Amino acid sequence: MKIKILGLLIMVLMMISTLAYSQKIETIDGVRVVHNEKGGKWGNKPEISIKLLRTIGDIDTEDENLAFNMPSDIMMDEAGNIYILDSSNQRIQKISPEGKYLATIGRKGQGPGEFENPTSFDIDPKGFLYVLDTSQNRIQVLKPDGGEFKTIQTTGLGIGRIRLLKSGLLAATRAVNWEREYVKGKSLPKLIRLLDLQLKIKNEFGEVFDFEEIMTNQFGNSAQVEVDKDDNIYLEFHYQNRIEKYSPDGKLLWRAEHPLNFSTELIEKGKIETTANTRKYQSPKMNMCSTGIATDEENRVWILTMNRQLKDEEKVYTSVSGGPSGITRKIVGNTDLRTTDAYKLEVFDPSGILLGEIPIGHFADDIRILGDNLFLVDRLRGVKYYQYKIVGD
Repeated sequence: MKIKILGLLIMVLMMISTLAYSQKIETIDGVRVVHNEKGGKWGNKPEISIKLLRTIGDIDTEDENLAFNMPSDIMMDEAGNIYILDSSNQRIQKISPEGKYLATIGRKGQGPGEFENPTSFDIDPKGFLYVLDTSQNRIQVLKPDGGEFKTIQTTGLGIGRIRLLKSGLLAATRAVNWEREYVKGKSLPKLIRLLDLQLKIKNEFGEVFDFEEIMTNQFGNSAQVEVDKDDNIYLEFHYQNRIEKYSPDGKLLWRAEHPLNFSTELIEKGKIETTANTRKYQSPKMNMCSTGIATDEENRVWILTMNRQLKDEEKVYTSVSGGPSGITRKIVGNTDLRTTDAYKLEVFDPSGILLGEIPIGHFADDIRILGDNLFLVDRLRGVKYYQYKIVGD
């Protein structure tokens, strides 16, 4: 009798535990939609954690090779060497697995192996680097030693970020020219383009949300692309409570929501005011949901998420001005402030279920996972990469 009662109690406890982290899952227009609740499946017992190994670079460093300026992407080769796309310095810095500077690839210019505004890159299994330079409308393919291999023009494609697939294709987010492509009431442009290595369009997918105003559409549909080891493609939306997973051929597999601590309702639409001599842009007011996405070796999805919105005294931004000598960027705000509780990591399983959350104590603008290494970049304040090791199952 006691054994039966004990067994019944265990079953009840298991049911309560299951209900505690159950999610609302429904099918909308044939698509699986996951409404994640706070806490996640792991609850107070996360099955994985992250351990800080080192930081790479610093705004106050005296080592010119580690003095980054708006670093925008990071990759790793088969030997574990780290490549940092140091965008505003127009170069790629090669770092050893131990964090030591090894070499510089590229420099400012318009010739072979030179950059003006490199924004994204990836490395293929042979060690060739594919570097997207948006200012020069091209992808440069560089040899492992940094020498030129070939250049592919991207004119007219409006590519914002690239990721290589094992199939020999590129998944690219679009930098949509809303003033040119948006017509109210007409079909809207797709957010992802699947391209072959000659940049021929193979497929387009990823639906935008129409805020019915050009500036608001541009901000509200800001998204980042990522791929997993099986060539599935993901979109993370900065200003929408929306994460999406697509099959390699572009079929939407699921859409998931964050359990957020703030509203995602549009606060104020943007404006474009045109007069005879001037054009004035006013940005929309929207709460940011997340700032980056990555996938690990288990095809878990990691989102760099806002725990709360930044306070005014925490905000830092880049002021851009142009002149005869070129574009000048100036960082405005308190760059001495390095710690905050405004960010956290959310970990989702391959089906979109929230597993749990991992707090981080510093500012972060993007996430990248390479093997069991997790990198977070602080572009504007510390101007450094935090390199963590993923610990656990």
